[in-house]
Amino acid sequence: MEQSDARKRPATLDEFLAGVERRAVVIAEMATRNREDALDLVQDAMLSFVQGYAAHDPSEWAPLFHRVLQNRIRDWHRRQQVRNRWRVWFHVDEDEDEPDPIQTAADPAGRTPEDSVALAAATDTMLEAVAALPRRQQQAFLLRTWEGLDVAETAKAMGCSEGSVKTHLSRALHALRAKLEGHWS
Repeated sequence: MEQSDARKRPATLDEFLAGVERRAVVIAEMATRNREDALDLVQDAMLSFVQGYAAHDPSEWAPLFHRVLQNRIRDWHRRQQVRNRWRVWFHVDEDEDEPDPIQTAADPAGRTPEDSVALAAATDTMLEAVAALPRRQQQAFLLRTWEGLDVAETAKAMGCSEGSVKTHLSRALHALRAKLEGHWS
């Protein structure tokens, strides 16, 4: 049985972290809706993972790392609830950041502006649909379809039963199909 690139086992911890970093940032960014917070969460999750789980069997790294990341995201949401209480009390407004020069650079693939706009719109719609899912459905969808974890690994990462993973994934797929049916046919 041939494994996809996402499922190949890394030889070293550095390879594993390098392979999972980019996708982990996107997962964290969807959960926080803030790039800087997402980067901080992934960095903290990687440090905690290395400190606590580096000695484990490499076949266990993916679900363990995602469990650590999901715990960091959950902690971030808890802290945000407390901070938001204070922001409302003191009427704190956050300033808008300047646009990222890397994101405004020309496309090296040479796509036309129309292609780029259409792809960006479809991608934004899909990311918004995934971000709008309830947190557990979002976790199940991203871990199963994007990270390529199997049901048992996803259950371990999410801290729930395999049946719950299947239920959350089914509901996520149903919701996404309903929201995206006009975009991808």
